[in-house]
Amino acid sequence: MTDTIDIAANLAQVRQRMAAAAQRAGRSLDEITLLAVSKTHPVGLIAQALTAGQRDFGENRVEEAWAKFADPDSPESLTSRLSAADRPRLHLIGPIQSRKASLAVACRPALIHAVDRLKIAARLDRLASEAQIVQEVLLEVNVAGEASKFGFSPLELHRDAETILALPHLRVAGLMTIPPYEPEPEAARPHFVALRRLRDQLAQRHPQAAWRQLSMGMSHDFETAIEEGATIVRVGTAIFGRRDA
Repeated sequence: MTDTIDIAANLAQVRQRMAAAAQRAGRSLDEITLLAVSKTHPVGLIAQALTAGQRDFGENRVEEAWAKFADPDSPESLTSRLSAADRPRLHLIGPIQSRKASLAVACRPALIHAVDRLKIAARLDRLASEAQIVQEVLLEVNVAGEASKFGFSPLELHRDAETILALPHLRVAGLMTIPPYEPEPEAARPHFVALRRLRDQLAQRHPQAAWRQLSMGMSHDFETAIEEGATIVRVGTAIFGRRDA
């Protein structure tokens, strides 16, 4: 199945849809990063996307991200196969378990999207300190209050934001959310609006952080997310096809 996927054509179509959504919202496309979600897809498809000009990739599982993007000892990893100038920018978009936080930091991701509780923020800060880096992160918000979803509630985030912002080896760049799945993209709009408004409240209360990024929107609803202020859209199926797992 993957042999028949035209990654370059899919990327071009997604970018056209992004541009149209940005135009409807009176925004510049330059404000919005397309994050190609490559979880479970082979390195060969990622290489095709790189050839087509895609640079930012998202992985859910830390071990898979390490094997595909960061392991210096694996001949299959993109670190081994590409020069530093040509390597992709890795984003970790899944929740980080405490026992995998060390590997997450070792991946040197451009951005960790899913810091979902104070405990993991503190652990990542300590590990980043040991690695002598400052790790850029987003704070995941469970805007819909779903019991099955990870993330701070808005109330918890207001309570914990000051503590997280004081961590010296984390740089909070904004917020991320995954709304409840609904086939109709319009159903996600209230959740995107809620995240944007929460970001604006936090930016007013805590101006020491940038709060620029809003990571929201996936293959079926990224256009709606762009209309509501998304700066990063996480698109997998529309680029790589349906996942094998």
